[in-house]
Amino acid sequence: MTTLYWIIFATFIISLISFIGALTLFLKEKILNQALLILVAFSAGALLGDVFFHLLPEVIKNVGIGEKALLNVFLYLLSGFCLFFILEQFLSWHHHHSASHPEVKSFSYLILVSDGLHNFIDGLIIAGAFLTSFPIGLATSLAVIFHEIPKEIGNFAVLVYGGLKKTRALFLNFISATIAISGGIIGFFIFKNMESGILGLLSFTAGSFIYIAASDLIPEVKQNSDIKKSIIHFLAFLVGIALMLVIKS
Repeated sequence: MTTLYWIIFATFIISLISFIGALTLFLKEKILNQALLILVAFSAGALLGDVFFHLLPEVIKNVGIGEKALLNVFLYLLSGFCLFFILEQFLSWHHHHSASHPEVKSFSYLILVSDGLHNFIDGLIIAGAFLTSFPIGLATSLAVIFHEIPKEIGNFAVLVYGGLKKTRALFLNFISATIAISGGIIGFFIFKNMESGILGLLSFTAGSFIYIAASDLIPEVKQNSDIKKSIIHFLAFLVGIALMLVIKS
């Protein structure tokens, strides 16, 4: 049951990150946006580093390098990529990384619902990662955490802009975030005796991480035309990759 405790602990920590949105109350918008873009670049590197240093190597090590086995791996990977594409297109599931990105008021509760679904999937992902091995569980949890920080700050700003009081926005955002815990517990009992299911989930996770990094995060930092800031963002991106490599070793 030690693995289950780690899953609950990791998803609980991720749920607490929802309160980081309160930072927007104390920081000037210009400073907040600059810090967010650095976090976004770092998050993109961490997600991709987790994909190529942890998730895919673990899956390929277990399924082998046969043509049929690899085809299944990449089918799961593409399914993760495509599902996140569909969710973003048709559920208005977009990861806001700047407090200056407004949303229409009617989208406030849609954001909470879609983010709850996102958090449930995060819980499943973390469960599968810890069931594979502790290092992969740790690396994947950190990658999710780094991605959640800018997303949760952006979500809070959007909810407040949409008309919710700040205390209510924080509370509802936290409730939405705690769904990750249920996802982790359910994932543990579903996948603990299903090695093939875990490997499929890890491949699916790799696809979703690639989509988030390539479609949501990297385009955000590429909008900046300032060469100095671009260098800082690229270095933050490399640090995110390097951290995943350090955990691997």
